[in-house]
Amino acid sequence: MKTFLFQGDSITDADRQRENIFNYGYGYPNIVAAKYLEENHNEYQFINKGISGNRIVDLYARIKIDLINLKPDYLSILIGINDVWHEIQSQNGVDNKKFKKVLSMLIEEVKEALPDIKIIMLEPFVLKGPATEESWDEFYSETKLRAQSVKEVADEYGLSFVPLQDKFNEATKDTQTTYWLADGVHPTPAGHNLIAKALSDEFEKIK
Repeated sequence: MKTFLFQGDSITDADRQRENIFNYGYGYPNIVAAKYLEENHNEYQFINKGISGNRIVDLYARIKIDLINLKPDYLSILIGINDVWHEIQSQNGVDNKKFKKVLSMLIEEVKEALPDIKIIMLEPFVLKGPATEESWDEFYSETKLRAQSVKEVADEYGLSFVPLQDKFNEATKDTQTTYWLADGVHPTPAGHNLIAKALSDEFEKIK
């Protein structure tokens, strides 16, 4: 049986139950897991280790216990928005240069420990909403920088990359942004489904 590990922040966490590894939360990990568990009996197991509030440095700090020790065959990572948001809110973010450096360190160490792992990098995204509109220009420009860094790291290490910002931009042409991201950051059920579809499409290419 192959293991798929979801990693990230609150978007991945989605209120998962820490004491029950088979509870994936209400977000995109649950949607993806449900799809493949129903279609492929006993072929895959899924683990969600996203933690709300995580920045790249927090994810790196738990690389051993919550990633390498689990020995996943597949790994998806969605990280970056808190590196921006925490700076805007409390001057405790991670600038883009350090973000890229730590992300590269994380990927390099994971690939060294698990040489056969297949990694899918998800693009961080943001929309104008209740939590972001007051500092919208900074939110958008800084998130775009983190997205560029994720893409560059994915390219450098030959990883899969899933673009999401353009998908959300396109989705909001006919609806309010809060239909997809409740506060401009956290997805609604529709937003989580959009992410799940994009991730599943990429997973189909590499599984």
